[in-house]
Amino acid sequence: MAQFQEVSKLSSQHPKPPGLVLQYGTAGFRSNAKHLDHAMFRTGLLATLRSKKTKATIGVMVTASHNPEEDNGVKLIDPMGNMVTAEWEGYATQLVNAEQDDLLIVLKDIIEKETVNMSQEANVFVGKDTRSSSVSLSQAVLDGVLALSGHSKDYGLVTTPQLHYMVCCQNTQGKYGEPTVEGYYRKLCQAFIQLIKNASNCTDDQKHLSVDGANGIGALKLHEMESHVKSELQISVFNDGSKGKLNYECGADFVKMQQKPPTGMEMSPGERCCSYDGDADRIVYYYTDSEGQFHLLDGDKIATLISTFLKELLTQVGLDLKIAVVQTAYANGSSTRYLEDTMKVIVRCTKTGVKHLHHAAQEFDIGVYFEANGHGTVLFSEVAEEKIQLLTQDPNTNDERKRAAQLLQNTINVINQTVGDAISDMLLIEAILAIKGMTVQQWDAIYTDLPNRQLKVKVADRRVIDTTDAERRAVSPAGLQEAIDSLVKKYKLARSFVRPSGTEDVVRVYAEAETQESADALAHEVSLAVYRLAGGVGDEPKPLH
Repeated sequence: MAQFQEVSKLSSQHPKPPGLVLQYGTAGFRSNAKHLDHAMFRTGLLATLRSKKTKATIGVMVTASHNPEEDNGVKLIDPMGNMVTAEWEGYATQLVNAEQDDLLIVLKDIIEKETVNMSQEANVFVGKDTRSSSVSLSQAVLDGVLALSGHSKDYGLVTTPQLHYMVCCQNTQGKYGEPTVEGYYRKLCQAFIQLIKNASNCTDDQKHLSVDGANGIGALKLHEMESHVKSELQISVFNDGSKGKLNYECGADFVKMQQKPPTGMEMSPGERCCSYDGDADRIVYYYTDSEGQFHLLDGDKIATLISTFLKELLTQVGLDLKIAVVQTAYANGSSTRYLEDTMKVIVRCTKTGVKHLHHAAQEFDIGVYFEANGHGTVLFSEVAEEKIQLLTQDPNTNDERKRAAQLLQNTINVINQTVGDAISDMLLIEAILAIKGMTVQQWDAIYTDLPNRQLKVKVADRRVIDTTDAERRAVSPAGLQEAIDSLVKKYKLARSFVRPSGTEDVVRVYAEAETQESADALAHEVSLAVYRLAGGVGDEPKPLH
């Protein structure tokens, strides 16, 4: 077959380093950029097969998100803008790890297993972040698409959520929006401006937001978008990539992990600030108080603000729709208690990883999901969207209900439902704060986080730890859960859980309690139990104080 000759020919220009093994995980492939040329070419091949199989456009995003600048990565985007299925993640790993001489065998094997019609047309959208390595690596993806006679559209520099959005727009024949960057800004910003009309006289101070762009693609796209939000939001962008290094001492991940502002950010006390990560699919907010104390508003606080707003609108509009917040075991206990006890919102806990949260959120009329790291969005069922739409059009709807229905309608349009999106989440948060006339301090005061501590314990083999109940309880090794239970009983408002890392031989320990001292002590005692019962290596964990 002529097309396989083309694969052989082009593949020799993108040779695989012998013996190198890569694993396709939640974040796709990630590694040092020097090791990825073959992986990019082969991901281009696989995206073409996936497009033929689904008879739809598939996306390929070249990015390593919050990783250091010298790394890069790639991930596949399925037809509705969602993540590729687990089965095809497996194919990606097989194809990328096939030694040069076995490439065609593995490729044909996938074609056979999936009964791919090779004469079916294929369309692939490709995007990249601002890393210097992304230029040649995205070209390798395009070569892969070409090798199997696929059609490609190169979007060039885009945020990861923008490419997810384009793929969804394309495959819904424009029903979700127009598959252009310009169309993306128009849809989100028009909805934002409609929402802001419901805010009573915001001062210029209240309209101002400082954004840390992580020296990445998000900063670039914010500058492009500024004209669309007109004077309704005044953004000062820091770490815009003009001089700093991508993700170095800046970005959402740095701020969340270090619990301090990014380098290069000018902050006045009480000023509202936020940070994107390297590919703009995560966001966290923060401020410093008059004493110079740093306050972080992470994914839990964001989910609480959004779900509270939506719940109030649903009450005003009188629609009986089921709203839920989906969290992981890492969500702060205070947020869970506030949502369940005060807001009377359903809270569902799932395993760690965006795809688990996204999947659980789809079970409700409105599903709000955010990981504590700031990655999340809101999903609306078709039924929910239709009911809201009907109310906005019904001439018999009274003014209060109509206003609430229109607010819900515009909220749906400002949200990127395909994936977590820092730009979209930022616009929604800014609109909610303006409509409610809330300061960042008032938002922060909705509930107070319980002090917590996360630790890692090195073990010989992480697979000895097996968990259940959304990773909140350990099933093996024997005796570990009992040990954790008895340690937790020693402290007030305490809980703790352990889970194996997805990438290295370490066990992650999480503990929270009434005071920081108690949380630290509990985390240390649980790490000791893990070390002793789960085959710890190296020195045993030392107390934190």
